[in-house]
Amino acid sequence: MNLKKPNKKEIAKALGVSRSLLYYQHKMQEKDFLLKQEIEKTLRMFPSYGHKRLALYLKINKKRILRVMHIFGIKPYRRRGKKWRKSKKKELEPYLNLLLAEFPKNPGHIWVSDFTYFVWKKKNIYLATIMDLFSREIVGFSVMTNHSVQLVMNALLSAVHKHPIAGILHSDQGSEYLSKDYVELAESLGIRLSMSHVASPWENGYQESFYSQFKVDLGDPGRFETLGELVYEIYRAVWKYNNERIHTALKMPPIQFVNQFLIVESVSKERGTLTN
Repeated sequence: MNLKKPNKKEIAKALGVSRSLLYYQHKMQEKDFLLKQEIEKTLRMFPSYGHKRLALYLKINKKRILRVMHIFGIKPYRRRGKKWRKSKKKELEPYLNLLLAEFPKNPGHIWVSDFTYFVWKKKNIYLATIMDLFSREIVGFSVMTNHSVQLVMNALLSAVHKHPIAGILHSDQGSEYLSKDYVELAESLGIRLSMSHVASPWENGYQESFYSQFKVDLGDPGRFETLGELVYEIYRAVWKYNNERIHTALKMPPIQFVNQFLIVESVSKERGTLTN
């Protein structure tokens, strides 16, 4: 049997979506991600550069630079009012930033991890999350009243419990992520660790961008009478982010983006097999 392999227009019509969405990941996001890598490399040399100087240095339109910085949560590092002091401890790079060379090709390829906190009744409540860089889905998370190693380990265990294990896991160089227990857990799962360069917060800006909007959607934590109510609302807000909230870069919620990608991949493989 020799069936004609469907083109993008036919697949889009069958899925009920515009054809442009099928081209988005390949043509748009990869192009933006490559520029993101160039921006991060430049900021390592010139940490205080804003989008205008980056545009001049990279010889790219400043509007495009600003748009990519916004998409990936890249913000130049500025420190004013403090005198620079030479560190007594030699700066080491325990793990390279693999995201300067790797591009997320599919769900489960690259995860990024970080944590933030909320103030509730004068107490800090911590949320650690793991995001799939391809789909921006929050694949794992953990809520605790402290930012111990267990907080980030629980987030990782949550992710691998519900999803296939990722190839790369990126984070900053926080003590929680450099702890022996965390490193051993990740390596035992066969995950390659990737870490941002020290004092380079823009290299893990994906999660910072998520937290910024997530806190707006969550609202004032102080309105909850009990910790249980706050934790419940955090869980609900994560679910809404994954399933209902339209992501600016994806033009749809993360789960919908994943499902569309999987359907397109499945249809393409099935028709390809039949054609062969």
